[in-house]
Amino acid sequence: MADYHFVYKDVEGASTQWDDIQRKLGNLPAKPPAFKPAPFTPAEDEASLPKDKSWIDEKTEQDLEDLEDNPDLDDDRFLEDYRKKRLAELREATKVARFGSVVPISGSDFVREVSQAPADVWVVAVLYKEGIAECGVLMQCLEDLATKYPATKFVKIISTDCIPNYPDRNVPTVLVYNNGAVKANYVGLQSFGRRCTPEGVALVLCQSDPVLNDGQSGNDRSRKAVIDGVRKRFIEKVVTEHENDDDGSSSD
Repeated sequence: MADYHFVYKDVEGASTQWDDIQRKLGNLPAKPPAFKPAPFTPAEDEASLPKDKSWIDEKTEQDLEDLEDNPDLDDDRFLEDYRKKRLAELREATKVARFGSVVPISGSDFVREVSQAPADVWVVAVLYKEGIAECGVLMQCLEDLATKYPATKFVKIISTDCIPNYPDRNVPTVLVYNNGAVKANYVGLQSFGRRCTPEGVALVLCQSDPVLNDGQSGNDRSRKAVIDGVRKRFIEKVVTEHENDDDGSSSD
């Protein structure tokens, strides 16, 4: 006859009276704690979260347009008004910061790109010739300014394409246009000082008019505001260069 052995296993974590006695005597290790699953916390529904200005600020222009018929905003006049304000700001920033580089044009483009530019856009046109060192120096400065002031339009054109037989001794020449009229002209690199720098060129361009526009100054486009902004950038550059010089000296 076969010898059968039965092993009974209780529910996991359960203990018999015999096991409890053996644990008291130290013959068995302490009973492990019963397993307890972590409490279930449902994920927050984004639609149910309270909405404030920061919620609007995180949205892109497309997101804000999609929210136009959102029923949650219909009951909150403040958020709806703020959505419209924020959307207008994003659209204005996109419209204003539309340039950002010195664009080459031809003689046939000049009227359309310069003379017929929108009335709210200042245009800086440089007449140059390849191979003339002074033109290269000024062009580097203008490229820098075009990046920093993307709401001002910068263009470059070969001098003789713009004005036939224009003397090479007069290049580079900078023409400043606004609302279809020439507001200023600067002939030769010497017009921008003995040491031509982006900051020096910026100050000269803004001597009489708020030519440079970074697209971040809102409606304050007065000459003083622009000059103050240019000077602030100049001071920041000097401080940065000074700090870099100090770091270099300390490492030697």
